Amino acid sequence: MNHATKIRQPALFVGHGNPMNAISQNPFRDAWLQLGEQLKTTYSRPRAILCISAHWQTQGSWVCAVEQPKTIHDFGGFPKELFAQQYAAPGAPDVAEMLCELVNDKQIQATQDWGLDHGAWTILQSLFPAADIPVLQLSLDVKLDFAQHFQLASQLASVREQGILVIGSGNIVHNLGLLKQGVAYDWAIEFDEYIKEALETNNDEALIHISKVGQAAKLSVPTDEHYLPLLYIAAIRHAEDNMRFFNASYDLGSLSMRSFIYQ
Repeated sequence: MNHATKIRQPALFVGHGNPMNAISQNPFRDAWLQLGEQLKTTYSRPRAILCISAHWQTQGSWVCAVEQPKTIHDFGGFPKELFAQQYAAPGAPDVAEMLCELVNDKQIQATQDWGLDHGAWTILQSLFPAADIPVLQLSLDVKLDFAQHFQLASQLASVREQGILVIGSGNIVHNLGLLKQGVAYDWAIEFDEYIKEALETNNDEALIHISKVGQAAKLSVPTDEHYLPLLYIAAIRHAEDNMRFFNASYDLGSLSMRSFIYQ
């Protein structure tokens, strides 16, 4: 029996890590598959999925308004099996238009020039393997600072009541220059624990002003793009939400796979 009764859609941040997680046997993908099944039995079918991926950075904030988003293989050096993957979900131009109207001062504009990059499709094909729910992406404006990203995102909180499931895809700790086999670096653990506590206490200022963590933050977030999707999800938290973590572990020493859901 389907017990899907909740109207407000959840918001989740997913640590996506290595693109090969999408097609290999690994505990991270196992958790995505399990979560997808749980969402089906807990919530009504989403009107659409809005994805904020680390892998779409632009001048200005753009939302993809195409009818049929292409699957973008924005990486190199991986097996042909990964390049063969397609996620043929329809787009949601009507939702794109709604987002543009929702924010102040036309901060978001619509474009035909994108699709679904690997920050989106590598996790969506496990969460929603049928690819039958419309999907659209929102870009990350390179001109905004952390506080401005958070402010923009906070204007989108109401979309959850309108049937839109929101997913941020990145990594809390993401330093590709220091990958290694074995246990995580001490600085990676320190920063991941700092973010964990900030999320548990709804400390938005701590999430925005990560420089106070010093060297651990510099090493964990050497560039902004994989951290920013987390701010978008934290910004659309509702007061009544419950939060839980999943995939709270590390990969290759300098990738935190910690993920969380507000529901």
